[in-house]
Amino acid sequence: MHFGLNDDQQLLQATLREYAAKELLPARRREIFEAGRAFDPGLWQSAADVGVTGLVIPQRYGGAGLELLDLALAFEVLGEAAMPGPFLGHALAALALLCGGSAAQRERWLPRLASGDALGSVALCELEGGWGPETWGVREADGRLHGAKQHVEHAERADLLVVGVAGGGLVLVEGGAEGVSTASIDGIDRMRNLSRVEFVGTPAEPLPGGVEAARRVRDAGCVLLAADAFGAAWKLIRLTVEYSLTREQFGTPIAQFQSVKHQLANLAADTEPTRGLFWYAAHAFDHLPAEAEHAAAVAKAHVTDRAVQVGRGAVELHGGIGFTWECDVQFWVRRCMFDRAWLGLPREHLARVADLGGW
Repeated sequence: MHFGLNDDQQLLQATLREYAAKELLPARRREIFEAGRAFDPGLWQSAADVGVTGLVIPQRYGGAGLELLDLALAFEVLGEAAMPGPFLGHALAALALLCGGSAAQRERWLPRLASGDALGSVALCELEGGWGPETWGVREADGRLHGAKQHVEHAERADLLVVGVAGGGLVLVEGGAEGVSTASIDGIDRMRNLSRVEFVGTPAEPLPGGVEAARRVRDAGCVLLAADAFGAAWKLIRLTVEYSLTREQFGTPIAQFQSVKHQLANLAADTEPTRGLFWYAAHAFDHLPAEAEHAAAVAKAHVTDRAVQVGRGAVELHGGIGFTWECDVQFWVRRCMFDRAWLGLPREHLARVADLGGW
């Protein structure tokens, strides 16, 4: 049994790290963060050019035809870079079509999603806060949609929205359709735009396999959020190590202090083992269907919770500067907080783990 990444997967991450280092310089990241726009057309196009937008879309539709583990490895790098943009919603919209769309729906949308010419997103969270298919209350009748969703990523720019509806199914709504209104939400992560979306008699096209696809989309989302948070957590650890080597107290770098060494070692030792959780969950998604939902819930709960703990430790070890607007540490702390909350808090997924285990 092989417990590491193969050459292609290592090359994928190396290529994406090179892309991120070239396209998202620190000054550019800060500019996007302070502007609060979160979408940069140049970054999105360059990401499409290196294939990020179509990693799991089959080759017949213009994608790379890779598995969820490969996409998760890409999201780890996106988390490391605090990359702004609609990558999460876009990936989940494509997976919804792959898992539950008709042949015609796939033919129409997947090539455009793979190339990045069309931007996809998902509308899952109810106004009361429910994320799972069993909580959805937006109604679809006679091809028309009524209701509202919140925390929708980049809804105002999306060419395609995949919406969760009552009964646990999914429907497609085209960008600019009648009866759709959006209002921006001031979210914790300024690198991701969120909106409240209302549907009033909006034309909608059901996905034939939407009920089964909805559960798969939730599982995939849990895995991708865990991967993103893991990448952000390790970036925070590296930033904190670098800071501790340069920050001096009493004429000595604080990295020389035993208490600081212990804190840094604990952050790394507590984080690294969680890598296996999202790797295994991603593998289960494609190869172990009986274990996929359980593994995804475990990964989402534990990895994102650990990432937030790392964020708190990083801020503390940066001392007074760690709490300031000027300190870049906040980019990754905010990302970890978003990943922990979006698609449900850890306690919700741990409750699902218990239910799935018959506890």
